[in-house]
Amino acid sequence: MSDLEPRILALLDAGDLPGAATEALRGYGPQILGYLNAVLRNEDDAHDVFSQFAEDLWKGLGGFRRESSVRTWSFRLAWHAASRWARDPYRKRGRPMLTGEASRIAQEVRSTMSTFAPGGRADKLSKLRESLEPEEQTLLILRVDKGMAWEDVALVLHSDGAPASPAALRKRFERLKEKLGKLAREQGLIE
Repeated sequence: MSDLEPRILALLDAGDLPGAATEALRGYGPQILGYLNAVLRNEDDAHDVFSQFAEDLWKGLGGFRRESSVRTWSFRLAWHAASRWARDPYRKRGRPMLTGEASRIAQEVRSTMSTFAPGGRADKLSKLRESLEPEEQTLLILRVDKGMAWEDVALVLHSDGAPASPAALRKRFERLKEKLGKLAREQGLIE
């Protein structure tokens, strides 16, 4: 997948927005869906938010300013889609996707993903992660599971009113590790 980012950028440079969006969704979609499953803890909800993310990516890629990688931008779109979903009092009502191509590709990604394997790493950590706030889960997933740089994590978690600084996130991450260690000891997962 190391050549994914240059392929997407080349398609953008060539003016092929549908091709760039398709590459981004197919290439980064499984990571994004896994992240949404971990944060939302419900496969149906994660699929709904993933559909919204896919639509946002499809519609927004033309305005991508290249201030970060497409991967980082995609996680930011997913974080914002999840945040909007959590704030939506009417989220239980169904609403059709407006972009048929995005919907088709999102379904393609969802159908190739196995979410939580019993006994797998996600299953073993699920008890600990359930106790975390969505922003704490996002910080943990992006930094540990996805190996993102602090600057990229700050870009994902940036909100219009409260920019996140890499230094503040590192400090918050240290506190989060202490919290997880305490919870793991309390639950008998570590000595």
